[in-house]
Amino acid sequence: MSSPPDGPPAGLLDPLTIGGRTAPNRVVFGPHETNLGRGRAISERHVAYYERRARGGAGTIVVEEASVHASDWPLERAPLASECGPGWAEVVDACRPHGTLVLAALGHSGGQGTSHWSQRELWAPSRVPEVNTREVPKWMEAADVAEVVDGFAAAARLAVESGCDGVEVNAGQFSLVRQFLSGLTNQRDDEWGADRALFARQVLAAVRGAVGPDAVVALRLSCDELAPWAGITPEAAEELAAGFAADDGDGRIDLLTVVKGSIFSAGATRPDGHIPQGFNLDLTRAVRAAVRAVAGDRVAVVAQGSIVDVGQAGWALADGVADAVEMTRAQLADADLVRRLRDGEPERIRPCVLCNQTCMVRDNRNPIVTCIVDPATGHETEDAPVPDVVAPLDPPAAGTVLVAGGGVAGLEAARVAALAGHRVQVVERGERTGGAARTTALLPGRDRFALFADWLEAECARLGVDVRTGSTVDAATAEAAAHVVVATGGRPGEPTFEVLDGPDGPAVAVLTPSEVLEDPSAVPEGAVLVWDPIGGPVGVGVAELLAAAGREVHLATPDQILGNELARAGDLAPANARLAQAGVVAHRRSVLRSVGAKGAVLEHRFDAATTDLVVGSVVDAGHRLPDDALWHEIRRAAAGRAVQVGDSVAPRTVHEAVLEGRRAALELG
Repeated sequence: MSSPPDGPPAGLLDPLTIGGRTAPNRVVFGPHETNLGRGRAISERHVAYYERRARGGAGTIVVEEASVHASDWPLERAPLASECGPGWAEVVDACRPHGTLVLAALGHSGGQGTSHWSQRELWAPSRVPEVNTREVPKWMEAADVAEVVDGFAAAARLAVESGCDGVEVNAGQFSLVRQFLSGLTNQRDDEWGADRALFARQVLAAVRGAVGPDAVVALRLSCDELAPWAGITPEAAEELAAGFAADDGDGRIDLLTVVKGSIFSAGATRPDGHIPQGFNLDLTRAVRAAVRAVAGDRVAVVAQGSIVDVGQAGWALADGVADAVEMTRAQLADADLVRRLRDGEPERIRPCVLCNQTCMVRDNRNPIVTCIVDPATGHETEDAPVPDVVAPLDPPAAGTVLVAGGGVAGLEAARVAALAGHRVQVVERGERTGGAARTTALLPGRDRFALFADWLEAECARLGVDVRTGSTVDAATAEAAAHVVVATGGRPGEPTFEVLDGPDGPAVAVLTPSEVLEDPSAVPEGAVLVWDPIGGPVGVGVAELLAAAGREVHLATPDQILGNELARAGDLAPANARLAQAGVVAHRRSVLRSVGAKGAVLEHRFDAATTDLVVGSVVDAGHRLPDDALWHEIRRAAAGRAVQVGDSVAPRTVHEAVLEGRRAALELG
C-alpha cells in the first residue's frame, strides 16, 4: 500500500461523467444494509437518510440493495424491488434538488441468504453450504436462472421508471452473481459452469435492455475472493473486469466498483480499524488499468475499502488509482463531509473511527444503521434537530451550563448546548479531555477513537466552551450553575474473584486495562493472565498488545470463543486468528476464581475442574461501575437542574454516551 493518508483532497469536488449522466463530484455514498425499511419497501426513514447525505454534498448515492426475486430475503427488512417503486421515487425527489445522482442497487444473496423470513429454500449455482447457518441451497435449474435474470430486468426497469439515474448490479460479497462467477460456489457442469461469467453477462444484458442506452448501469465486482485455490483472484479479476467493460453493446456498463471478499471472508469488504485504510487501492489500480486498456475512460472505476479520510481519497484520484471514491462509512459519521470540504473546512469533518459497532446490521439484535460518533445517523425522522443545525435561543439563556466530566458524553453535551447559545463550562479532573475514548485509542486497531476526542475538543473550542482540566466540581459550584450535566464517567468494578493475601500481601499484581494501556512497562515480569468475562474489544486488545511486546499471555473467558461480542462488528474470526498467531494461550469456558501468591486458579464452567496458572500479573478486564459520587453529592442541591449521562449512570458504549450527552443538551431548551 502506497497511499499517504494526509495528502491533498485534489479532484474530489470535480464532476464525473457516468454514462449519460454527470455527478457533481466524485464522492460516492455506497449501498449498505440499513434495516430502515417498512416491511420490504423503501420507507420515509430511507428518504430522510439519503436526503441528508445529498444535502451534505454526496455526488452519487447508491440506495440500499433490493432483492430482484422473492426467493431472496436476506434480512428482515431487506427491500424487495417489486415493492420499491414509490420509495425510489421519493428518494429521487428528495435528492434531486441537491444535484446528486441516485442509483438503485439490485441483487440476490443466493446461497449466502437465509430462510428465516422467506421460509423457503435458498437458490444458488451449486449445493455449497452457507458458512454461518450451514444451510444447503437448492441447485438452480434453467427455469430458476431465467426467473432471476428476468427479475433483474424488471427491477431495473422499475427503478428507472421511478426516476433513478440507473442501477448497480451486485456481483460483490453477498451476491448470487458472484457465486456464479466463482469456482468456490459454482461447481456446475452445464453452460453456466463451463462459462462462469455467462450468468453475469445475461444479467447485465437484461438490465441494459430494460433501462435503455442513457441510464447508468453500474457493476459492483469482487476482484479478490481471498481464496486462491478456487476463487476469483486479482489476476482473474482483471480479465473479468476487462471483459465486462469491453462490451459496449447489450451488456454495456458505465461504472465499476472494485471490492474484495467471498463466502468465506464476509468481513473483508468492510473490516474495522485493524486493517489499513484504503486496503483495496492497489487492487483497484490494477483493475482500472485493465479496464482502461479496453474501454478508455468510457467506464469509470470506483475505489472502495475503508477510505474515510479526504486526504487519502484525493490522493487516490490524483495518482490514477480510481475515477471516484466510495466514502460510505465516512458519510455515516459526517453527512456533511462534502459540504465541509467544499466550504474549505476539512478539519471540521467528524471522523469515522472504523469500529463497525453500530453501522453493521446483520446481527442477532436486528438493529437499524447508526454511527457511534453521530447517533442521529439512521434516526433522521425522529432524532431531531439535525445535529449541527440547532436553533439559537432567543433571548440567550441566563447562567452557565456546567458539565462535570470531559469524556465524550460531556463534550457532546457541551458542544450541542453551545450550539444552542448556552454559556458552557466543562470541568475535567484529568489533564486532558476525551476520557475513555483516549484510553480505547491505545488498543490495537482503535487509534482513530482519539481523532473523535480531538474533534469534540476542537468543536468545543471553536464554540467558545470554557474547558478547565485538572479541576473538580463540588456541591457549591454545582449549586451556582443554571444547569448541571454530570458526566463523570466510570471506575473499575469490584473483582469477581478472590484475592488471597500472603504475609506480605498478594504476590501477583492485579491491574486494570487502563493501567496496562497507559503504561505497559508497569506490568510485572512473568506471564500475564487477562481475565475477560465480557468478550469485547478491551480484553482481546490488551492481550494482543502484551503479546506483541513479547510477553507470555493467557486469555481466559467464560464463553465458548474468545472475544464473543466482537461478532457484532465482524472482528470475531479475525481477532481469534490474530490472537492465535501472536501465541496467546486461550482458556475457554473458564472462570477466574482466585489470585494468590503463586498465580491464578481457573475453574471450568461445566465440570468445575481447576487449573493453576503460574503468572506474575492478572489484568481484570471485567465490568466497570459508574463513578457517581458527585451525582449523589449534588442531586439534591441541584434538583431539577441536574442530569446524569454516560458511564456515570451505568457502563455505556461510546454510542450510548454520545447520544445521552446530546439529548441532555437538547432538553435544556
